Amino acid sequence: MAIEVGTKAPDFELKDQHGQTVRLSEFRGEKNVVLLFYPFAFTGVCTGELCALREELPKFVNDDTQLLAVSNDSPFALRVFAEQEGLEYPLLSDFWPHGEASRAYEVFDEAKGCAVRGTFIIDKEGVVRWTVVNGLPDARDLNEYVKALDTL
Repeated sequence: MAIEVGTKAPDFELKDQHGQTVRLSEFRGEKNVVLLFYPFAFTGVCTGELCALREELPKFVNDDTQLLAVSNDSPFALRVFAEQEGLEYPLLSDFWPHGEASRAYEVFDEAKGCAVRGTFIIDKEGVVRWTVVNGLPDARDLNEYVKALDTL
């Protein structure tokens, strides 16, 4: 069961595909955050979801909103994946300690060793305002993210 709407979003510090440290708390007071957990880079459903976000990027990366995509891949794998797919938004590595951020959001699948498909819309005060969690094979509808952002 993922963390619930109304909960203060757990802070984290993760490296992006360029080795830069990203903290969720950096956006507090500045931007709403679309925090998207996905199982692994280079897999069919994940690639489809992340490329769909790339095609609609201005809706998710702008003066009011920041998209952060988190997987349990290493930063090195994420860099190759981002370059291959033309992904210019932060891909964050929850590789080590393995799954720490995914566990904090209660979307880590212990049996599979990866995050399930969890999305959290976090407002500027750091509170979770919307969430959806799908199983590993089930892609999410990014139009639902847009509707949720419109309510903030």
